[in-house]
Amino acid sequence: MTTTKILIVEDEQAIREMIAFHLARAGFATLEAENSAKARSLIADERPDLAIVDWMLPDMSGLELTRTLKRDEEYEDLAIIMLTARADETDKVTGLDGGADDYITKPFSPRELVARIQAVMRRSRPGDLATINAGLLEVDPAGHRVSVDGEEVQLGPTEYRLLKFLMTHAERVYSRAQLLDRVWGANVYVEERTVDVHVRRLRKALSDRGADRYIQTVRGAGYRFSTRAS
Repeated sequence: MTTTKILIVEDEQAIREMIAFHLARAGFATLEAENSAKARSLIADERPDLAIVDWMLPDMSGLELTRTLKRDEEYEDLAIIMLTARADETDKVTGLDGGADDYITKPFSPRELVARIQAVMRRSRPGDLATINAGLLEVDPAGHRVSVDGEEVQLGPTEYRLLKFLMTHAERVYSRAQLLDRVWGANVYVEERTVDVHVRRLRKALSDRGADRYIQTVRGAGYRFSTRAS
């Protein structure tokens, strides 16, 4: 099973390290950021499943960071728990209206935080784990399996991520640069032609039953997934 990856955005190092310690004990993988700029970089590169965001940050408030992420189509599905000393009901409503999935006030117990994280992940993951079907293809995220016309096919991890991304964004054309950002991560520096190599591998794996035709090249633009004829 894939370990849930959590980003802790908190400018106070002692609090950040305390949260990371208890989350690691609970079986989560953790990332740490002391400000919004670092958080944005880690979100683009590491693709965490959930972010714990402190309201008061030095460069941009946690509330504004949350609003910015939720307005971005690329990150709108990121689960966010606001962490703050503000206990007023109005502040809680403001945080939730800003896009936070939950709100926890300081001081808090590590057990409460872990319970809140687990509750948010239960609410946010069903869609991520739902089986994806298109034409002859079926992707089972929960089991990390891909089938073509009922027969399982073996894909490498990059080909799997590429196929899942394209299938969940069907009919949209993505350039090589966009696919590198979305599939490899914004801070991973590889040649754009690397995308072509993995597309060829993916097509070869899907070719036995003709599902390779779904991975379509759009001349001068990039690639798209479509079950329609190109």
